[in-house]
Amino acid sequence: MTSTPALTLVRGDITRQSADAIVNAANSSLLGGGGVDGAIHRRGGPEILAECRALRAARYGKGLPTGRAVATTAGRLDARWVIHTVGPVYQASGGDPELLASCYRESLRVADELGARTVAFPAISTGVYRWPMDDAARIAVETVRGTPTDVEKVTFVLFDDRAYEAFAARVGTPRP
Repeated sequence: MTSTPALTLVRGDITRQSADAIVNAANSSLLGGGGVDGAIHRRGGPEILAECRALRAARYGKGLPTGRAVATTAGRLDARWVIHTVGPVYQASGGDPELLASCYRESLRVADELGARTVAFPAISTGVYRWPMDDAARIAVETVRGTPTDVEKVTFVLFDDRAYEAFAARVGTPRP
């Protein structure tokens, strides 16, 4: 396994990216939702939902646990797979950074099992789960850099300038 994939940043829509695997910031039901999750299900098509339903029926009757990851087809996305991971909810009392880090480690583990060499990640847990962006960026970048993997390139696909700037500060990428 290589020690560190190349890290790149893109400001944009993760459903428009080309990668071996696109990571979905899923909810535990695996049945779609809002934000990144809803966008991936809508653009990817019914094949993704069908495989998620099969996973629920076969292995995850109570839902996918927080910090875990599982793969399905990518449907109509420009990818071979979608790796679904459930991020932790950040609350007034804080959040468990280990659970957020686990989302990235587990997604890379699944990517390795699939043979994926390029992976696109969103900023997991930073939307409705309200993880503070700067802290989420720190955890994401440190975890990806510190996780042995055969993935050669990780792209963080960031929806807005605030997210891009937070990740750029951690990756060391100048603003375009």
